[in-house]
Amino acid sequence: MREQPMLELLDLAGTFVFAVAGAFRAARHDLDLLGIMVLAVITGVGGGLIRDMLIGATPAAALQDERYLTVCALGGILVFFAAPHVEARWRVVMLADAIGLGVFAAVGAAKGLAFGLGPIGVVIMAALTATGGGVIRDLLVQEIPAVIRNDFYATAALIGGGVYFLLARIPAPEAVTLWTAAVVTTGARLFAMYRGVNLPRARTR
Repeated sequence: MREQPMLELLDLAGTFVFAVAGAFRAARHDLDLLGIMVLAVITGVGGGLIRDMLIGATPAAALQDERYLTVCALGGILVFFAAPHVEARWRVVMLADAIGLGVFAAVGAAKGLAFGLGPIGVVIMAALTATGGGVIRDLLVQEIPAVIRNDFYATAALIGGGVYFLLARIPAPEAVTLWTAAVVTTGARLFAMYRGVNLPRARTR
């Protein structure tokens, strides 16, 4: 599966933003430079690494194309030297994060389908690619992963993966399928962010 050039560019940009978010989490936990870089890399490419290992796509894409590791490192360095400036522009980071979520979900779904997965597998690959790195990041700093306790995050990626699979079955052109899945995921995430939408919670005594 080869992404469209613009989608590939957004994929790299999304990796950078995810890396910034991971590095900033490390900075908030007062980790040193190595800790910041580890969380930047794992947040930026962790989901894709897990996805590729699960479907047998080895070496993993992030290791074949070292631009992904490079932009993760740049995100970590940015946070290390300019964490207060990043925090002051956090709403912009979150907007970019939503775009990255959409792109990652679309790319993950496409790769899952390319490796012969069914609808459930494709949807899982979409969500895993988009959220896996964040889950590992949160576990490393001993937090409950944000994707299962806050916001409409992983759910947006699941929806995007479902949209991708449905359009691919029509079949729609690949570019349309990828972009529609990415836009739907990002749109669902932004709507939830600005309207305060969350999934229902179980009631306990």
